[in-house]
This record gives sequence, C-alpha cells and structure tokens, in this order.
Amino acid sequence: MQPPNQPQQPYPGGPVEGNPYAAAPTGTPYGEQPPGAPTGNPYGQQPPAGAPTGNPFAGQPGQPGPDQQGQPGPFAPAPPAPPARSNLAVGVLVALGAAIVAGILYGVLLGSIEREFGYAAVGVGFLVGFAAGKLGGANPVVIAASAVFSVGGVYFGQLIGYAMVMADVAHVPFSEVFFDHFDAVTSIWKEEADFMRYLFLALGAIAAVGGVKKAS
Repeated sequence: MQPPNQPQQPYPGGPVEGNPYAAAPTGTPYGEQPPGAPTGNPYGQQPPAGAPTGNPFAGQPGQPGPDQQGQPGPFAPAPPAPPARSNLAVGVLVALGAAIVAGILYGVLLGSIEREFGYAAVGVGFLVGFAAGKLGGANPVVIAASAVFSVGGVYFGQLIGYAMVMADVAHVPFSEVFFDHFDAVTSIWKEEADFMRYLFLALGAIAAVGGVKKAS
C-alpha cells in the first residue's frame, strides 16, 4: 500500500493562498529586481552632462541662438546693395554747357555754308545727350534737361548763323549784329521759320534722348 499523500510544503517565498504570482522567489521574473536594475520609467532618466537636449542646433557654433534675435542666419539672403545715385546736378550742368558749345559750332557751320540741314541738328542733340548721360546717368531729370537744352542749342545756333549772314551782307562785325541788333535777328528768324526749321528743333531733342540712353 502506498502511503497517503503528504501535503507538499510551499517553497520558501512560494505562492501564498493559491496565488502563484504573490511572492515569486528571488531571481525569477516575478520577484524583486536585482540590484542596479532600472525601476520605474526607463525613459525618465536625465541625460548625461553635455549631451544635446531639445533643439539639436542649439549651442552649435555658427547657428543663431536665443540671444541672437534679429541676426541673419547662415542661410539668410544678403541685403541688396544700395543703388548708385546719379549726380543730377553735374548732368544738368554738362547738358547746358554742351548745348552752348554745340550751338556755337552749329551756328558757325550754318553761317559758313548759308544753309541748314537736319544732320547738324541731330548732331547737336546727340552731343548734348551723350555728354549729360556720361556724367549724370539715365535719370529722367537728365533726359528732360538734355532734350530742352538741345532745342535751345539748335535755336541758338540758328540765330548765330543768321547773324553771320546779316553781318556779311551789311559788312559789319558779327558782334555788332548779334549783340547790338539781337532783336532784329530774332525777328527775321520768326519771319522765315517754316515746318523744316521746327522739325530740326524736334530732331535735336529726339537725338538728345537717344544720346543719354547710349551713354548710360
């Protein structure tokens, strides 16, 4: 006969009251954790000193930090260079001086050959505009001044040509006719003015605009 079944003794630290997970022995996956094992949230530990946290670019050399507000970053576009300022005063004065010189040359040419032609008026306007555009740039003020002064230069040259012809006919000095009888010269110019004469004035202004654009 076999001896009656003896009640088995629970192993030390074994289950209590039928619960196999109440107190598992040490070293089992249900018992206490071995010394040094992480407890709680494994991601709650603080990173070691010096490790980067938060923004990976924070504190990096060459990167803008919080104390560099308003400073351009490494990829910020460079500010545009300020536009060069044209010297308007010089351009206008040059246009005036060129108109006077070109007008005198134009008048001497007209008085010598005693006739007018459009190429000379175009040359006056282009010379005025080119000289002004070289020093004043293609500014609207310079363009307008060149056109106006070129018209004045062509008109001034025509008066000089008339005075030279009148002085030659009257056998008197040119200075006497031009300065002492300037009103008579202008009156004759108005009486003999026709469409072609006004066209020459317009051609001078157009050539001046082209000269400014060519120079700039």
